Amino acid sequence: MDQHVTPLFTALKKHAAGNPVQFHIPGHKKGLGTDAEFREFIGDNALSIDLINIAPLDDLHQPTGVILEAQKLAAEAFGADYTYFSVQGTSNAIMTMILSVCSEGDKIIVPRNIHKSVMSAIIFSGAKPVFVSPVQDENLGIDHGITTSALEKALRRHPDAKGVLVINPTYFGVCADLRSIVDLAHSYGVPVLVDEAHGVLIHFHEDLPVSAMQAGADLAATSVHKLGGSMTQSSVLNLNAKTGLVNPQRVQTILSMLTTTSTSYILLASLDTSRRNLALNGHEMAARTIALSNYARDAINNIDGLYSFGKEILGTEATFNIDPTKLNIHVRHLGITGYETENWLREKYKIEVELSDMYNILCLITPGDTQESVDKLISALRVLSAVHYSKGEIYELKVQVPEIPQLALIPRDAFYADTQVVPFRESAGYIIAEFIYVYPPGIPILLPGEVITQDNIDYIIDHVEIGLPVKGPEDRSINYVKVIVEAEPIS
Repeated sequence: MDQHVTPLFTALKKHAAGNPVQFHIPGHKKGLGTDAEFREFIGDNALSIDLINIAPLDDLHQPTGVILEAQKLAAEAFGADYTYFSVQGTSNAIMTMILSVCSEGDKIIVPRNIHKSVMSAIIFSGAKPVFVSPVQDENLGIDHGITTSALEKALRRHPDAKGVLVINPTYFGVCADLRSIVDLAHSYGVPVLVDEAHGVLIHFHEDLPVSAMQAGADLAATSVHKLGGSMTQSSVLNLNAKTGLVNPQRVQTILSMLTTTSTSYILLASLDTSRRNLALNGHEMAARTIALSNYARDAINNIDGLYSFGKEILGTEATFNIDPTKLNIHVRHLGITGYETENWLREKYKIEVELSDMYNILCLITPGDTQESVDKLISALRVLSAVHYSKGEIYELKVQVPEIPQLALIPRDAFYADTQVVPFRESAGYIIAEFIYVYPPGIPILLPGEVITQDNIDYIIDHVEIGLPVKGPEDRSINYVKVIVEAEPIS
């Protein structure tokens, strides 16, 4: 296929150039009806292609024309048999993966450090999650992926699972041996679904970890917008049909059910053009990004009190490979937290990072970075070190997570059950009806349907009292929690 062409974007430009008289949504009618300041800022070109699924522009819900052509080009670029565009982010693609293979009561094997969209899909489907603990890095205070040996134990106990979900690469760029994980799951006849949200570049350079499609996985949700140049909220869902474990037509149906009928053609066009850029220039883009990342990592590791891991952590099941474009910076030895570092960089240097936790900040190096932007980060970190190194007490690194709680109800039953509110400190023994996440290390501590233990309570309170953010419960202060009033336990 000719990867130089952009069938959808070209059709949008041609349609806009014809200056049609529009009696359809959106109501701003090429910007004439929108706010004047916004129109001036965003530009008439963008507003002219903010269109809907009229005949010349195809329909994402049942593509037969230019969108279908654009998706076929994307499939070739990503090494997939089918590629579906998502205008509701990778969250929508992840939910589609799970709902395509799981029905009510089905088991799905998932890592404990899953994205919330995974639990949303599990609740919607009525599936029963079988949790596998990710490997914790005791030196850095972060989580890696699940290992092949851990997955093998799960599959031996649950050979009737309808799917295995894997995060590859993790948020921090670390990969397990994806090929061996895929081979193992397929030996049980179980499809592999990959959360590849942070891995779009790995498709385009041999020095990056293997992609889901290269490893033979069945489905992969990939955020083109995170690292590949498309606009926020635009992603792709790649499908490998060779195993026959996933039905492409069902995937299209589920995706359509979850997708707005007012699909954004600006987002779709950005996917079409980003695919072209990646297909033609992805190798060069990735090479330049890798070089900048390695330059930054070397410089950071020469700054007192800072550490950014690289290939030296490889060699275990959980650390089979890394994506070096994820720049994790460990700040504990400066005697400050990652949260404090994030705020300092913002206030002093107008630098925004991807995330922070107790011990780390994460900076993403992408094809949009330059030598200048990376040098600004390095200069700021040198000043940070000069201000804090050897000046205060170093935080003791403690990464302790309670045992995974007993799942007494499938999450959907717990989420929709009759509930009551009880004091959190007195909730041991109750079945929780909401989520509680604590950082670090980012693993959900309690999910709907799990039995609250005193260890859970103590762990969460300890972290709240030292100021770490808690996410999930309706009561943000964690004084009260929603629990099940009465429900039948699963057998």
